[in-house]
Amino acid sequence: MSTNKTALVISAHAADFVWRCGGAIALHAEKGYDVTVVCLSFGERGESARLWKEPGMTLDKVKAARRAESEKAAKALGVHDLIEFDLGDYPLHLTQDDKFRLVDVIRKVQPAFMLSHSQYDPYNTDHMYATQVALETRMIAQAWGHNPGEKVLGAPQLYLFEPHQTEQMGWKPDTFLDITPVWDRKRAAIECMAGQEHLWDYYTRVAENRANHFMRNSGGQSGGRKAKYAEGFQSVFPRTVDEL
Repeated sequence: MSTNKTALVISAHAADFVWRCGGAIALHAEKGYDVTVVCLSFGERGESARLWKEPGMTLDKVKAARRAESEKAAKALGVHDLIEFDLGDYPLHLTQDDKFRLVDVIRKVQPAFMLSHSQYDPYNTDHMYATQVALETRMIAQAWGHNPGEKVLGAPQLYLFEPHQTEQMGWKPDTFLDITPVWDRKRAAIECMAGQEHLWDYYTRVAENRANHFMRNSGGQSGGRKAKYAEGFQSVFPRTVDEL
């Protein structure tokens, strides 16, 4: 078993982990973390419009294309393990067995922190459902009575990564991460997602905007250093500190 620190991303669809936390993945991979990404679906129905416009397209062809894109992007980011549940989207739904499968992953990974979607998303209910599942399976993984004898989960922070229209989702970032050193890796991963090319520049602008927010808050917290690209996150649980 690896002795590296670990992190876990629970992504509703195949591309979500790229747009929303690809920088965090790449940065922590470079710091020696083993980052596991679980894609609950390929986003084959609801997030693959360009592919569906091609003549003769089928569901299997779309899924194969999305799988190839996500695997290529994961490699670009340095993902340690990409796990594809292939549960379908629009709507995404997990059975109890699916949830227990995810619990098994969580207990195996023993993440120092977890990442998933905003808790509210009226534009894409798959996203907020994935975070509901993340919270539920995190809870089950902590329960001593679930599969007694296994190593239970501690209490990793769950960070909610940025949704597409923050003002509609009630998402309020309390953490900014400078991803400038690994931006080239995130941009390379973004460009792997050919099925959603219209989002490439959008998420580049998001990273530039968050870098501005990082710098406005970095005077006393990060030595006033400049940042060109950053990602924002909202923490779910209180953080414990010994001094402020």
